[in-house]
Amino acid sequence: MPVENITDAEWRVMHVVWKSDKPLTSNDVIAEVVPETGWNPQTVRTLLARLIEKEVLTATKEKGVLFYTPLASREESIRVHGQSFLERVFEGNAKEMLVHFVRDGAFSPDQINELRKLLNKELPHDD
Repeated sequence: MPVENITDAEWRVMHVVWKSDKPLTSNDVIAEVVPETGWNPQTVRTLLARLIEKEVLTATKEKGVLFYTPLASREESIRVHGQSFLERVFEGNAKEMLVHFVRDGAFSPDQINELRKLLNKELPHDD
């Protein structure tokens, strides 16, 4: 079940969990997150606990070790959070958002071409 109040730090942890095809231990997550962020391992454990409270992760105990599994898919969470971002920042105006990111240089020329193809494919044509 995706929630709208995942923090940036929690997103970082979730990206690690989503990349795995199997449940992860806190040490698995720590091994990937700490070198990239410099966070204390206890910070990662705290984030994992918060994600369980927010019902984004679940933990099962096997032989005394907790294994973390996402309850929300990456795609569903991005959809919910993307919609929330769109409403919050751009008052629901997707065109304004897209124009902002294109003009701001957030897209490479290849990505802009990909967007053109997608828009041409998805939009009804006046034939």
